[in-house]
Amino acid sequence: MERGAFTREQHYLDHAATTPVLPAAARAVGAAMERWGNPSAQYSLGQNAHKELEECRRTVAGALGCQPEEVVFTSGGTESDNWAILRGAGRRGGHIITTAVEHSAVLEPVKELAQRGFEVTYLPVDRAGHVRLEDLQAALREDTVLCSMMLVNNELGSVQPVAECAKAAKAFKKDVFFHCDAVQGFLKMPFTPKELGVDALSVSGHKLGAPKGIGCLYLKKGVKLPPLILGGGQESGLRSGTEPLPMIAAFAAAVEENAQEQEGARARLAALRDYAAKALQENIADLKLLSPGDAPHILAVTLPGYKSEVVVRFLNGLGVYISSGSACHKGKPSHVYAALGLPKPWLDGALRVSFGHTSTKEDVDALVHGLQEAKAMLFTTLS
Repeated sequence: MERGAFTREQHYLDHAATTPVLPAAARAVGAAMERWGNPSAQYSLGQNAHKELEECRRTVAGALGCQPEEVVFTSGGTESDNWAILRGAGRRGGHIITTAVEHSAVLEPVKELAQRGFEVTYLPVDRAGHVRLEDLQAALREDTVLCSMMLVNNELGSVQPVAECAKAAKAFKKDVFFHCDAVQGFLKMPFTPKELGVDALSVSGHKLGAPKGIGCLYLKKGVKLPPLILGGGQESGLRSGTEPLPMIAAFAAAVEENAQEQEGARARLAALRDYAAKALQENIADLKLLSPGDAPHILAVTLPGYKSEVVVRFLNGLGVYISSGSACHKGKPSHVYAALGLPKPWLDGALRVSFGHTSTKEDVDALVHGLQEAKAMLFTTLS
């Protein structure tokens, strides 16, 4: 790849943070707003809305590979994670197992439970960001009440051995509540909750091309989970609040489109990730890969000696958009990269590139040219 002129366009490569809304999802919002009845109302306006609500539930359940009654609509991944953890742990205390690289939507409610007297074990990861099954097995105790493990790490793309760990946890203690944050895995990786063996699983709509503010929690049939939000008893008494049908319809539309194109999209994203890894390594001196290459849509790299936030701002000026880790950190050091045990210059220079339905090789080429410009113009912090 030759270094050439950079065109002033937008090159969005931060799909793990959020995705552009799919046209089908946008149309679904408008159409559902015409059917504005309350789904809980007994007259025809409400009943028509209720029928659409349940059709959307069936669409999401079909893509997840579960029963419709196992899908509870929420405001997104953060609410789903909080609900599963704060209520799944119970009220009597005990021991919780999670990983050192979970999203803050898991780690923060776990911290809250620790302040209430629960003991917490944070499983370490190897240099590629993977949890070891033997570490989970060693951490299990008779008073373990909750395990929470993400499927795909949002900063590295590493895939955790959720199925193996859930099986081991259930074999040790049948009634341990096992939760999985699958926000970055749903319709990016092939799985069903049954195959994973989990009791609860979190999903977010805006990672799939739906608007922000909608998602769901898979709750295994027969598993009792007290509600987090109390009120009118919507969602079979599990999640109160009038269901936002336009958002749910958009979520279902995005899920349906992603499900139809899942295999082809996965191959396309993996090819684009590999193209980016090769182009960056061949054209950016000293750049190192951090990603294990598990998930098809996330590539983590580092530029040792350069501050990632400075590089991100420089690229922003060129219309190239990536992140210095999770967008949810808002500039704070990433606990995920720190858990890998990397040298400080590698931590300081960590960058995440993530792909989605709008991503092209031209976006990758623009990133390469942008990083070449950054290296030419920015001073290294290494002496």
